[in-house]
Amino acid sequence: MRDTQILEKPSSARREEFLAAVRRSRKLHTPWVSAPDTRVLFDAYLGRLRNASHLSYWVVTADSQLAGVFNISEIVRGVFRSGYLGYYAFAPFNGQGYMTRGFAAVLRDAFRVQRLHRLEANIQPDNVDSKMLVQRMGFRQEGFSPRYLKIAGRWRDHERWAILAEDWHSADR
Repeated sequence: MRDTQILEKPSSARREEFLAAVRRSRKLHTPWVSAPDTRVLFDAYLGRLRNASHLSYWVVTADSQLAGVFNISEIVRGVFRSGYLGYYAFAPFNGQGYMTRGFAAVLRDAFRVQRLHRLEANIQPDNVDSKMLVQRMGFRQEGFSPRYLKIAGRWRDHERWAILAEDWHSADR
């Protein structure tokens, strides 16, 4: 499968499949992320995508199963051209390379098509797998933010990781 075929635009047509993947992945996601796990939350997630400040990509397997999600949120255009990147895999596809291949395709879209200049990923310090993924993709750690984001009802510390378009381009991707 080519990387460009690994991404799919989110749609309500796969709502039940998405919700089943979230339920199946609860142990994998805790305490790192709170994925939409009800019809109401799923519909709100799709609603945010109607706004130009949000993008989302579903990572799919060769046989079209949902393997993960990438979101770019709070996109600011103009002279800033930046957004926040979040992502999560779905079991049983975690650790099989889908997120790495999906990430490469997301970065290609973000920098070449969306013309963003910077992406920032905020990651909890103990989330080793997530930090390894951003490092593989060329992100650099820029700092630490105590009690940065409320996840599952608790304020959690995060490390700030970022990549600039020119750093991504210079890696000859």
